[in-house]
Amino acid sequence: MTRPITAGVDGTEESLAALDWAGREAVRRGLPLRVLHAWRYTESLAIADRSTQHGWVSEGVAQAVRAVAGRHPELAVGVDVVEGEPVHTLARAAAQAEMLVLGSRGYGPVIGFLLGSVGQQVIAGAGRPVVLVRAGDRAAAEAAGRDVVVGQHGDPEDSAATLRFAFETAAARGATVRAVRAWTLPPVFAYSPGSLRLLDDAGGPEQFERQALAEALRPWRERFPEVPVAEHIEMGSAGQVLLSLAGRAQLTVVGRRAHRGAVGSRIGSVAHGVLHHADCPVAVVPHD
Repeated sequence: MTRPITAGVDGTEESLAALDWAGREAVRRGLPLRVLHAWRYTESLAIADRSTQHGWVSEGVAQAVRAVAGRHPELAVGVDVVEGEPVHTLARAAAQAEMLVLGSRGYGPVIGFLLGSVGQQVIAGAGRPVVLVRAGDRAAAEAAGRDVVVGQHGDPEDSAATLRFAFETAAARGATVRAVRAWTLPPVFAYSPGSLRLLDDAGGPEQFERQALAEALRPWRERFPEVPVAEHIEMGSAGQVLLSLAGRAQLTVVGRRAHRGAVGSRIGSVAHGVLHHADCPVAVVPHD
């Protein structure tokens, strides 16, 4: 089954930028585009019944669709205007999509469809990649030779899904993957004799991290031999290192595991920090 790229739109500048991004990506990957709007009937608008409000919403979505279809006449575009609760609507859409693309407002919570913790619930619960696009995003950044930056951590299987998404995206764009592994010195008491031996055999902590990154990248280099790869090893927190590179990236890709607590799902600190502060589009990819 061919999965579409789904873009959530609500008429905001951010969501229209997300729609533009999704349209370009769908063309590059040869996939259909699905445009989705979730709405709720507003009883306080006494002058408009449900049918009238639906008509207003549908016309607004149609205008956005006509614009993206005009830029990409070869693109197959489907439209869904759904009356329902946004989180559930987006979660269902994400499950059926190659990726879900949403708008976000800079240096703050994800908005548009999403308000406050709702955005984190969608991202934390989605089983497919979710891409967040800011209002100022333009196609020029994708054509300026910028890299697709991706964070790698742990063993190869820990970031396999994240690396796969980064390599697939770079291959579709003719871009370089800049793979980032950040590391810190753990407390000396955390070292066991076995781990100290591994570090010594590897030539020290930094060389150990370099070898770990190379091992994680090996299967993806083999699968995508046409994609140039730059390896970036840096001492520091993963969030800070990724953000230091995001300003020169056309896309930053991070992985996530959902953490569930008393107040609902939340994403990890690295994904959270990059989402709130990166000035390029950010893809959040769930671990397999």
